[in-house]
Amino acid sequence: MAEPTTRAEFKENCLRRLGKPVIEINVSEEQVDDRVDEALRYYYDYHFNGAEKEYYKHVVTESDKTNRYITLPENIIGAISLFPVGNSIGNNDLFNIRYQIALNDLYTLTSSSMVPYYSAFQHIRLLEEILVGRQQIRYNRHQNRAYLDMDWENIETGNYIIIEAYSIVDPDTYTDVWKDRWLLRYCTALIKKQWGNNLKKFSGMTLPGGIQFNGQQIYDEAMQEITQMEQEMITSYSIPVTDFVG
Repeated sequence: MAEPTTRAEFKENCLRRLGKPVIEINVSEEQVDDRVDEALRYYYDYHFNGAEKEYYKHVVTESDKTNRYITLPENIIGAISLFPVGNSIGNNDLFNIRYQIALNDLYTLTSSSMVPYYSAFQHIRLLEEILVGRQQIRYNRHQNRAYLDMDWENIETGNYIIIEAYSIVDPDTYTDVWKDRWLLRYCTALIKKQWGNNLKKFSGMTLPGGIQFNGQQIYDEAMQEITQMEQEMITSYSIPVTDFVG
């Protein structure tokens, strides 16, 4: 059968991996949907293909200036930084320092050393941090609010605010997500855990023909698979954590 491209096909693929239709998988449709949602949330949080960097632009309204925050859409799971608002040493116009240095000091890129140019801009960036500063941003994904700690009078209604953020890769839009091998295996393990959990209460019960339920074994196997896959996620599929100094 072809690789899954929809949520329904994804669920059927996971169930077939567990033995359907040869074996009856004792889970409800609602439980399968819950495990798919759980797998996707973990995928968005940790997999390097689960989220993408974007630059979200927002038109400032009077309500924003009153509230002192802007509301971000549900698909954004992290807000990193804010593009400079208001006056800055490095403004991109004819009279900014970058343009003047390039015009007066860098006649050609081959005859001039780039070391003084680079050092000068490191110093300019330090001055900008000290004298002008950067607008701070506070964001919590459960509130969907980006609080901007700045003087809101520096920006006029109708102007744009641009935020560097991370948004989820929606599988309903980008259907290749449903084909992801790790996601398929992880969701299958979660459904297997649910299956074992459903059957644990019947452990030791003998069916016609002498067959006995062993939900505990199914549950234990699923837990071992989940633990291994989450470790695999951290070591192989997550972007390494960067150091923070300051």
